[in-house]
Amino acid sequence: MRPLSVRLIESALLTAWPALKTAYDGTWLWRYANGYSKRVNSINFLDANDGEHADYRLARFTELSVQSGIAPVARITPLTPTDVLKVLDQQGWTELDPSMVMAMELPAADFEVAHPVKLLDPWDPAWFRAASHMGGQAADSISAFTAILEHIGCVSQGVLIYHKAGLPVASALVGLSNGVAVIGAVASHPSARGKGFGRAAVAAALNYSRAQGARHAALAVVADNTPAIGLYQSFGFGDVYDYAYRVAPDRSRS
Repeated sequence: MRPLSVRLIESALLTAWPALKTAYDGTWLWRYANGYSKRVNSINFLDANDGEHADYRLARFTELSVQSGIAPVARITPLTPTDVLKVLDQQGWTELDPSMVMAMELPAADFEVAHPVKLLDPWDPAWFRAASHMGGQAADSISAFTAILEHIGCVSQGVLIYHKAGLPVASALVGLSNGVAVIGAVASHPSARGKGFGRAAVAAALNYSRAQGARHAALAVVADNTPAIGLYQSFGFGDVYDYAYRVAPDRSRS
């Protein structure tokens, strides 16, 4: 079994939730997806030793973000070079959304799924419309969401959990990259929360991943989302590393 590392998990996360446009500078990666979320609209760092000329390189990607109509955002992980952190501190980039990446080794047996489940292609309207609704997405963000789904470059699957009345009440998305199943888009309809539907969605996603040959699962969660963290821990997920975002100062005020 390939050892699970920060680099392997980061690679899987980037593959399973792709940007619409990318640019590289060495091992620095700029990602753009029309402002949909910070993870796909940010500067990412893939090698802690690649910090040379950090101020110049950061300025180039900052300008690229501004020209593209998105806020300059840096995603800070254990792979972020120390020289980058120094520049961000000097320039007053503000920290947002402390989060964690959790991971687990998949067990030999399936988890129980206590509600009806359907597996669909992520770009199937039946999945992304239901997932968008349960996630509370604004109408103007759904086009960006579907464009991201269409750019997923790995085996992926949408999960829907149904109420006994036949209505979808929970969703999840799984992408498989290098033996790692990345779980995301976990949501339940507001009227159905606390009734085990979200648990069923995660269980179905993990079962599908194991059947496809994945050996590990990973996911990202905001650090103060206590209910979600408790749910994931109950499956065996543990905290592997923390990350956060840093946002550039508003240059219009300077």
